[in-house]
Amino acid sequence: MDRRNFLKRSTQSVAGPLVVAGSATLVTAAHASDKHQDSVSKPKDYKQEPFQRMVILGESTVQGGEWLVEGEVRFADVLAELINSCQEKPMEYFNKGIGGNSISTRSPGYPRSAKPSAMERYKKDVIELKPDLYIHSYGLNDMRAAMPIDDFREDMSKIIGDVKDACDPMIVLTTIYYMTGWKSYPPHDKGSVELTLEYNDCIRELADQFDCVLADFWEAEGYADWLIHYDGVHANRVGNLVLAHRLFEAIATHASCLTITTMEKGRETGWTKRTADERAVTGDHWVKTW
Repeated sequence: MDRRNFLKRSTQSVAGPLVVAGSATLVTAAHASDKHQDSVSKPKDYKQEPFQRMVILGESTVQGGEWLVEGEVRFADVLAELINSCQEKPMEYFNKGIGGNSISTRSPGYPRSAKPSAMERYKKDVIELKPDLYIHSYGLNDMRAAMPIDDFREDMSKIIGDVKDACDPMIVLTTIYYMTGWKSYPPHDKGSVELTLEYNDCIRELADQFDCVLADFWEAEGYADWLIHYDGVHANRVGNLVLAHRLFEAIATHASCLTITTMEKGRETGWTKRTADERAVTGDHWVKTW
C-alpha cells in the first residue's frame, strides 16, 4: 500500500467511532444528536458484580520485556491497577503472555516461536483458572509470519468458544496494534499494514460473532511512530499506557461493576444532595438505568 492510500485509510479509521462488537455497539455523539435520547443504543452491561479474576493470554506484548526500561509498565499491569482502583476488593491477575508465541502449530512462525502455542495451552492457562474477565491478545506474530487468515480465524474461534462454554467470562479481544519494523526478524518479516488491517477485520468479526468486547489497539495508537520502541515491534512505555487505557475504556463502558464503589461514595455527598434537590424541582429525578 502506498503512503498516500495508507494515510487516507488511516484518517478514515481514526475519524470513525470506537467499535465494540455485537449488541454492545456505541452510538457517536453526532449520531445521537439526530435521534431522540430514548432511541440511543446503550452499551451492553456484561458484568454487574466485581471482578474476581482476570486472565490475559498473549504474546510478548503481554509478557513484557527489555524494551520496557522504566519498570513494570506492561499494559496488562496498568489495566489491573486501574480495575483494582475502582473495586473495594482487588481481583486476582494472571499474566499468561509468552514472547514470540504463536496461536497454533499451523502458524508459519511456530517452528521458531516460544512454545507452547495458545492452542496448546489455553485449557491450562485460561480455563483451569476460571476467570470472570478474559483478555485474548493474539494476531501480531501470526500476521507477521503471514499465517493464512482462515487458519487464524479457526484457531481463534476454537479458543474463544471453548473458554466461553467452560466459564463464561467477560471476554475482551484486542486488535493488532501499530508497528514500524516490517522487514526484520525472520520468519516474522512477512507482515504489512494491509495484512494487519485484514487481520483486524477478522478479529472484529470474531468479537461480533462471539459477543465479546473489542478493544481497538490499532485505532488507539493512531499511527503514531513515537509510541513504538526502537525495535519496531513493541509499544514503548507511553504506548503501553495508551493500550492500557483503551482496554480500560472498553471494559468500563461494558461493566457497571466498576462503578459500584464510586456510586456508593458519591451518594451521600453534599453535592449529590444539592443537585438531587435541584433535579427534583424540575421533575428530572435521577433513575438507575442499569
